[in-house]
Amino acid sequence: MNKYLDAFINAFTGTVDWTWKSITFEVPLYTNYFWGLIILSLIVWLLEIAFPWRKNQSITRKDFWLDGFYMFFNFFIFSIIISGFYKVLGIAFGEFNITSKSLALINISDWPSWLQLFVFFIILDFVQWFTHVLLHKYPFLWKFHKVHHSVKEMGFAAHLRYHWMENVFYKPLKTFGVMIIGGFEPEQAYIVHFITIAIGHLNHANIKISWGPLRYIFNNPVMHLYHHAYTLPEGEYGINYGISLSLWDYIFKTAYVPEDSGTIEIGFPGDDKFPQDFIGQNLYGFGKDKT
Repeated sequence: MNKYLDAFINAFTGTVDWTWKSITFEVPLYTNYFWGLIILSLIVWLLEIAFPWRKNQSITRKDFWLDGFYMFFNFFIFSIIISGFYKVLGIAFGEFNITSKSLALINISDWPSWLQLFVFFIILDFVQWFTHVLLHKYPFLWKFHKVHHSVKEMGFAAHLRYHWMENVFYKPLKTFGVMIIGGFEPEQAYIVHFITIAIGHLNHANIKISWGPLRYIFNNPVMHLYHHAYTLPEGEYGINYGISLSLWDYIFKTAYVPEDSGTIEIGFPGDDKFPQDFIGQNLYGFGKDKT
């Protein structure tokens, strides 16, 4: 029992220490998630201000500051809280001989670093796309995902407005995705991390980008706005599930972009009854669905 407690405490204090070192610039900027998030956010926000798609939308749109808090809560505060639990689970799985080697389907340890990162990016994105589909398909999961879809004016910070339970759903599946790649040591995974954050921020930003022919590969603000549409095509529980890549939506026929004016209503039926504050939104999924 002491082993698990020690692991929990060490993981918790280690994450706190790493976060503080990031804030005080003791972590190199190119691997610094804290200042990296701030810099990327400022760049995309400046692009929103300079090239707004919906010109009547305020630069500090509805719930701008709430979404800003969500960014830091989900990326840092909740990571500190949950870090010890994940460490204990890792030890428990190890005792059952469940390791990355036992689950590996392919071994890429001898591949060039750039190719390892590319495969890591593709597999991780597909896992996230698949998880995203589940969040829409099953009512129990959708109750939590409604937090993200409660956004009524789209902007970059809406990217990271999501219920903390989504961290619980996504992380084990993302970990599994990494474990099936035998021999992958993610020292350079920060590259994929910053690429996905940048794409995610742009997809939610008040900027009109469709990437031309590349829209069939990369997700974009025009496509993702329809993911948040209040009114969905008949019979659909969701569309345009792509995270960084739109590729999966075109392959599995969940892509839908009928026009690109950017004027559609976003949200979901009953969102007028959805809590407007952080605490209410994060308690919502555990009670009866009132929307």
